Amino acid sequence: MGDYSTNAPLLSNGDNATDFEAKTKTKMPIFKSITKWILKGLMWLVFIAWVSLMFFYPLGFVNKLFFKFLDTTSGNLFGITGSIFLAFTAPVLIIAFLSVLYLLISNDEDDEVQEKKASRPRFRLWTFPVLVDGPFGVVSVAEFIGILLVAVFVIYGCAAYVIRNWHWISHSEVSAFYKSLFMLKRTGANLGMIGMFCLALLFLPISRGSVLLRLIDIPFEHATRYHVWLGHLTMALFTLHGLFYVIAWALEGKLMEELLEWRDVGVANLAGVISLVAGLLMWVTSLHPVRKWNFELFFYTHQLYVVFVLFLAFHVGDFIFCFGAGGIFLFMLDRFLRFIQSRKTVDIISARSLPCGTLELVFSKPAGLRYNALSFIFLQIRELSWLQWHPFSVSSSPMEGKHHLSVLIKVLGEWTEKLKCKLSKNHKEPEKLLQSQLQSLITASVEGPYGHESPYHLMYKHLVLVAGGIGISPFLAVLSDIVHRIKEGKPCMPKNVIIVWAIKRSDELPLLSMLNMESIDPVLLDALNLEIQIYVTRESGPTLEEGKAFGAVTSCTYGPTLKRSAISSLVGTGDNIWAGIYVITSTIGFVIFLALLDVFYINPKRINIWWHKGFLLVLCMVAGVVIFGGAVVALWHLWERRMVASEKHDCNVNTNKVFDEVAPMEQRVSSEFLLNSSSVRYGLRPDFKEIFETLSKRWGAVDVGVLVCGPPALQSSVAKEIRSHSLRRQHDSPVFHFNSHSFDL
Repeated sequence: MGDYSTNAPLLSNGDNATDFEAKTKTKMPIFKSITKWILKGLMWLVFIAWVSLMFFYPLGFVNKLFFKFLDTTSGNLFGITGSIFLAFTAPVLIIAFLSVLYLLISNDEDDEVQEKKASRPRFRLWTFPVLVDGPFGVVSVAEFIGILLVAVFVIYGCAAYVIRNWHWISHSEVSAFYKSLFMLKRTGANLGMIGMFCLALLFLPISRGSVLLRLIDIPFEHATRYHVWLGHLTMALFTLHGLFYVIAWALEGKLMEELLEWRDVGVANLAGVISLVAGLLMWVTSLHPVRKWNFELFFYTHQLYVVFVLFLAFHVGDFIFCFGAGGIFLFMLDRFLRFIQSRKTVDIISARSLPCGTLELVFSKPAGLRYNALSFIFLQIRELSWLQWHPFSVSSSPMEGKHHLSVLIKVLGEWTEKLKCKLSKNHKEPEKLLQSQLQSLITASVEGPYGHESPYHLMYKHLVLVAGGIGISPFLAVLSDIVHRIKEGKPCMPKNVIIVWAIKRSDELPLLSMLNMESIDPVLLDALNLEIQIYVTRESGPTLEEGKAFGAVTSCTYGPTLKRSAISSLVGTGDNIWAGIYVITSTIGFVIFLALLDVFYINPKRINIWWHKGFLLVLCMVAGVVIFGGAVVALWHLWERRMVASEKHDCNVNTNKVFDEVAPMEQRVSSEFLLNSSSVRYGLRPDFKEIFETLSKRWGAVDVGVLVCGPPALQSSVAKEIRSHSLRRQHDSPVFHFNSHSFDL
């Protein structure tokens, strides 16, 4: 079967490996495993303690214990703010610190592939879909448990507060009117406190390159859903919080007086009104019908988060703001890095256009940039918009070339249409259009790459890749990654891969020709059983041009890059050491600024103005990120430039070498290979029940990874069939694991 036999071990020490090397390789995994388990245990301990404190805070006895804790510890340098910081902000930062250490130890991708091997099929909470329709979309068991816990917390928290408030007021001899006012105000305050606990979680999922998301291996595309869910809940609680107070003030006859009140001691009502209005604008424009009608309105309005956070700090002061400051600080860390990375322009090595209205852009990248085949980037074209960033899946494997990264862009909306027109501006003689002319046409900036920390597509021996239209893009990268790994003898579990691709028309077939397999030994196919099922849903039969479909690519290819300005590795799954130094240094800077303020300003001058101290707290957070973190980023950037210069010097990497990595269209995978591996069906949609039943008989009791990239209806159909199959599964049938890879804001 040749060098690529499936029976041959993928990892081999070689005949000349020394005894010392062999012993080291056996001892190091044990040491790493023990250390990782210790770190996991510590993180779980801190996380459970933090969440438990928030969850049980509404209970009367827990509330009393917490206030005793405040009385005992408030004699510190930071006062009551320091005590609340220790209880609610510090746990998030401690977990972030431990996450950095964990990621540094888990840096070896090959170890991750080996660790995830399973001897027998088993269900997993995060890959078993329990809800497939409804407002939440496809929801796994793990996500459903999380939703239930949050719902229980909100319901029981509100009930606990109402019971306690009623107990207090029932012993009072005031009139029913004043009892009503008291209940309205106390309930409003309690809803605001529950909202603050939700706010503590709200900013964690939206931090695109956060070490916490990387720790739990949740990519930003998935975490965005949790931010949306928490955003709806948080704004509902804050709206009710304000509404209860408005009703009470209206009943008292001093509505306008209270709305415009800005107290020095106590909450500043006007600041709260401004924060709530900003939040309501973000909330209303984030609703799905509004986003679908005008995405730009949603995007621009969402920048009001700065106003929302700042005036929230004015409204509640420093110590109450500390209830949610941890997540906000991590978001600031991520946002500052993204701002620095997005200022840099990136060279476009080449651009190609396919007849189906899809563009391929190839960007220059440094050899050390870490990403996997299921990553995605955010792209900005300054000639089209200075504010709009659009996500696109990476369509090239990190093993295809050290110095390039490509994406496929389907021309669907206004922004992509403008991009296509911009690129085709001088297409009378596209082959003569130099790269310098391309650079004058468009100026690109890139954020990312983002994605899973570990390449989970490599953890399954059997893979089913379900794509709809342009959703084939990430799976081209997956297939290329698998092929190159097998070729180079790297750990790679997939041996059976089935691609189910649903397209509207056959003019989308040339997308398969973007797969770069020109240098693959034919013997390699013995190690990979590949099957491609294509469904052309809106055509009853093949068109006359289909015979040329795979090779017919209208190409507007531009010459090699001139400036060698590559994608920065500041964010995404970049350098773990520098990222860790950045997080730790910025946090230390934040605490140092807080201490200096207390020692030299707040305590000597006896500052007790709530809104002023809230502003100073936010200022310290920003200063810690910008000054201390900025210094690390500057050194990081200099180090990155030296590494790029070293690559060019040591490896003699020049601009033509970089361009040569990108295979020309005539060297892409041949139509003969694709036609031999594919079956094209017309006028039909995929019958997933039939597909999964066939695979069950063929593969038996194994774990099967199902990756879906396409519209929500496609995801729901696949998830529904997986759920149905799992509920009636026999012991000798596979366990299908649902994984989605679709970005939808």
